[in-house]
Amino acid sequence: MAMQEESRRVVIVGAGPAGLTAAVYAARANLHPLVLEGVRAGGQLMLTTEVENYPGFVDGILGPELMGRMRKQAARFEAEFVSEDAVSVDLSAEPFEVRTADRLLRTDAVIVATGAVARMLEVPGEDRLLGHGVSTCATCDGFFFRGKELLVVGGGDSALEEAIFLTKFATKVTVVHRRRTLRASKIMQDRAFANPKIEWMWDTGVDEILGDGSVSGARLRNVVSGEVGEAHADGVFVAIGHEPQTALFKGQLEMDDLGYIKVQGDTTETSVPGVFAAGDVVDHRYRQAITAAGLGSMAAIDAERYLEGRPITEHAW
Repeated sequence: MAMQEESRRVVIVGAGPAGLTAAVYAARANLHPLVLEGVRAGGQLMLTTEVENYPGFVDGILGPELMGRMRKQAARFEAEFVSEDAVSVDLSAEPFEVRTADRLLRTDAVIVATGAVARMLEVPGEDRLLGHGVSTCATCDGFFFRGKELLVVGGGDSALEEAIFLTKFATKVTVVHRRRTLRASKIMQDRAFANPKIEWMWDTGVDEILGDGSVSGARLRNVVSGEVGEAHADGVFVAIGHEPQTALFKGQLEMDDLGYIKVQGDTTETSVPGVFAAGDVVDHRYRQAITAAGLGSMAAIDAERYLEGRPITEHAW
């Protein structure tokens, strides 16, 4: 089968809150964006049950339903969706080239919205109970654990930030860490050690997350003695970091040491003119659906302004 070739004004890579919002704005600007939504269409919210902190939904909304509504809104303005993953990009010359297994897309602008994924423990029970007591986001889910006992797994700044935040709701938060010392900054350690609701389990790893329908606890192992035991918990928060999905753009876009794409000042412009980045692929601080959506709108507006007055690639929409 011959590779299908197309030319576009804008190609959006990724279809989480950032990519879908960018698609709404770009479509309404008459840029006829093509969205490569890939196998992870909808992003991390597809793994989330109830979303109660997205503005406009008084009673909350299921993560997949919110993403479905965003997609329908973009499609209403004639954004086009392709359920394929980008396998390579060439940003060295204009028009840029984005390839999938079956398509070669030439485009005048690219919006990168490939997101990030939370690093997981990869232990039994984790996948099954994700969204049912297993979480990777305290600010998203902490409210659901009022009066509960929780485990937070990790030893860096993000783990301690999660633990401190969760003490607003939980009766007890136990930090489970595989080492005797923390990687977190001293100021975060001081805050956590001073919090009377936080307890500590040192030299301890998680072997399994327990529960039938919802989390009831975890099977833990002391990595020094090998001793195995169980701890009760109503929720397990995994806070061992995130991985930005930027491998496709390595060597072509400027990134920080963690692999997040760098943008210019208060814009979404990357190191390559005509290429913009939005959402968790840029933001490793807030990581919220609403901030990703905000960045998506900014990327589309930046792309629209970039394209104003520029020649249109032959046959591009």
